[in-house]
Amino acid sequence: MVAPAQPHRAGSGLANYNATIGPRQRQGIVSSRLHGIEAQSIIAKVSDRAWQKRIQRAEYLASQYPFAREILAFYVELTRFHERLYLGLEKRSKAQASHGRDCVPSEFPQLVASLESFLTLAQRSGPSRLADLARDLMSEGSDSWPGLLNACWLASDSSTEPQALLLQAFLQPFAEFVRGYTPMRPSVQTYPVCPFCDRKPGLAILRQQGDGGRRSLVCSFCMAEWEFRRIVCPRCGEEDNGKLPVYIANDFGHLRVECCDTCKTYIKSVDLTKNGLAEPVVDEIASVPLDLWAQEHAYSKLQLNLLGM
Repeated sequence: MVAPAQPHRAGSGLANYNATIGPRQRQGIVSSRLHGIEAQSIIAKVSDRAWQKRIQRAEYLASQYPFAREILAFYVELTRFHERLYLGLEKRSKAQASHGRDCVPSEFPQLVASLESFLTLAQRSGPSRLADLARDLMSEGSDSWPGLLNACWLASDSSTEPQALLLQAFLQPFAEFVRGYTPMRPSVQTYPVCPFCDRKPGLAILRQQGDGGRRSLVCSFCMAEWEFRRIVCPRCGEEDNGKLPVYIANDFGHLRVECCDTCKTYIKSVDLTKNGLAEPVVDEIASVPLDLWAQEHAYSKLQLNLLGM
């Protein structure tokens, strides 16, 4: 693997938001809640071009970053599978999706039937860890699949269990589909977990706002996006700028490793003010050397992405 230049700490002076934060306990995980911010619109339905844009971006980055070529090739195959699955669900099952999180995967026969194709794809082209998990799940037999999918879907929090991560990777287009056809619950608050499915964010995005930038978080599962205060750790609620270092590397100028020295976690942020062509989910996957750097410096990722990285 060809590593990028070593990340270095970015300067201070980041924009702040007029909001207050207070800690809360959520299933043993200390997180935080923002008060006084009107909830931003959640990106609703996946656009017709979204899948192709992700594929095109992955193919481009594979040509730029030889070290990421293999994982991006698998991501392209996976995204094509996700697109077919999503469009099939959209064509046949709009009415069922109106039940939102109350529905479960086993209510969608075409979804359960597609799991075998997904496991075959993971065994053939996925990273060795995913391939082994897919092989084990295939050997368990299809009778167990509906229950496993339902349990994964109804889980109240992000999981780091290997099998759960594999099933989340399969269910990701289903999560996007259901969210797109479900009215969002009204809220006057934003949270460090997804407002739709309560999962942890997988990455952050910076967009232009006035003379500075605003930060949003993107769900690691259903891909919902919601605004989140710029200088605060989404894991523990730390607000001291001195304990929230941001690192950048020359090879990934539009990506930032946003760390917290209090809870020792990090999240990668895609700065669209520096590269408007980036597809955040794809660019986050392609920048795996930044993950290796962060882990070598004793930071743990807030939430693994759909490839388990």
